[in-house]
Amino acid sequence: MAQKAGSVVLVELHSADPAKSKTFYGEVFGWKFEELPEMNYTLWRAAKDPAGGLQKAAEGRPPQVLNYLLSENLERTLEDIENAGGNVVEPKQEIPGWGWWAIFQEPGGTTMAIYEAVAPPRAAARPKKAAKKASGKKAKAGKKRK
Repeated sequence: MAQKAGSVVLVELHSADPAKSKTFYGEVFGWKFEELPEMNYTLWRAAKDPAGGLQKAAEGRPPQVLNYLLSENLERTLEDIENAGGNVVEPKQEIPGWGWWAIFQEPGGTTMAIYEAVAPPRAAARPKKAAKKASGKKAKAGKKRK
């Protein structure tokens, strides 16, 4: 089933010591990890969704859990957040090849992130004439075999 806007699509752990966190979650919960060295990031997968990421907490920030909510249109969601009394903490930023993200804080103080995925490439559509010819050839070939 496809995830809908507002669904939690990623749970990101910002750890003071990512190596210790990986060992802990692997031993206690059986999580599997995949390193993305080009991003200095680790993906984790539990037995069920959602999956997530693990990284070193940014300088000056405490360890935290950051949930990413799916957005179909990040700019519009950021406007909705501000119109509803929320605050954009980090503006839209690109994750090359994956999509875009931003961090916000809702009026009650909880910090969350939003994520808009890169649209998957569409399969090249065959021209109608070529598709028609191909289906006509198949039909003729089927008649000859009978």
